[in-house]
Amino acid sequence: MNLQNLMKQAQAMQKNLMASKKNIEEMIFEGNSELVNVKINGKRQVLSVKIKEDTSFEKDDVEILEDMITIAVNDALKKVDDEIKNKLGNQAGGLSDFL
Repeated sequence: MNLQNLMKQAQAMQKNLMASKKNIEEMIFEGNSELVNVKINGKRQVLSVKIKEDTSFEKDDVEILEDMITIAVNDALKKVDDEIKNKLGNQAGGLSDFL
């Protein structure tokens, strides 16, 4: 295999990686806990945090609410990570952790 063919393959792989990354960035991921729903995009930006309407909180419940939000955000971020590994893992090797 010559160097020119190797460069063409590397460019094609880079193009595929960028297309996959753009696709993931445009997706919306939802994280849920019992009381909270969080939506983030593939760029890891939180789009919305919704407290379910059928809940009412006392002042003492703030800590529980914070925990539920944390659970929901982490759930959504894990889904982004899973999608990156699923779509880019084989192509990017260890680089998928940085995308």
